[in-house]
Amino acid sequence: MNDTLATLNWLVEAGADEAIADQPVNRMAAPKPAAPAATVRTQTPAPAPRPAQPPPLPLEGDAIGGAMAAAGAANSLAELKAAMEAFEGCALKRTATNTVFADGVAEGRVMLIGEAPGRDEDRIGKPFVGRAGQLLDKMLASIGLDRQKNAYITNVINWRPPDNRDPSPEEAAACLPFLRRHIELAQPKVIILLGAVAARHVVGVSDGIMKLRGRWMEYRVGDQMVPLMPTLHPAYLLRQPAHKKLAWRDLQAVRARMAALNLPETD
Repeated sequence: MNDTLATLNWLVEAGADEAIADQPVNRMAAPKPAAPAATVRTQTPAPAPRPAQPPPLPLEGDAIGGAMAAAGAANSLAELKAAMEAFEGCALKRTATNTVFADGVAEGRVMLIGEAPGRDEDRIGKPFVGRAGQLLDKMLASIGLDRQKNAYITNVINWRPPDNRDPSPEEAAACLPFLRRHIELAQPKVIILLGAVAARHVVGVSDGIMKLRGRWMEYRVGDQMVPLMPTLHPAYLLRQPAHKKLAWRDLQAVRARMAALNLPETD
């Protein structure tokens, strides 16, 4: 008994003065693994549907081949316009509002070729209808030309490039078969190129427009060689009005050639 009391007294002095379990605990045994924590399941939202992607554009060669086939099958200006409106081989068409085909009277036999539509042209669907177009009309009137009577106007590119940037070589290559057929069907007697882009793609010369302007060249249409005059673009003249005198000289040369070819002027 004395030994038992002595042990209890020792435990009390050591601080073990309270029972915490009904059964003794074996401190030498290995601890039992803890029960796994409850798994909280969350529902993962379904991924948002991917936006529909436009069909891939044809390869460049396919686009050019398709343009050549479509243009070659057109036997009139109306058919060529319809072929261009159905053509899907040029990426510019996807961002443009309208296909800008032409304006004026093809029978006048004076054909003007610009670069590409701008914002106003894209909205209305006709070439040269903005500020540059108003200046072009005044330039034409100075040599007896009027798009309502005897002048015919188109562009190398028939869809507006975004932000009015220069068309890429691939975009121009897809449009050129239509332009070549356009010239063949219009049968002009005189061609006027407006700006560097038109000169580069129509006659294949990379010289700047300041070197090319005022120099007569020739463009083959069937078995005929048509006189061709590069000159300054009206949009450039709006930015550099001092160069209007250069364009005036070019137009006077065009007027003299028209007279030699017996092409009528407006009254």
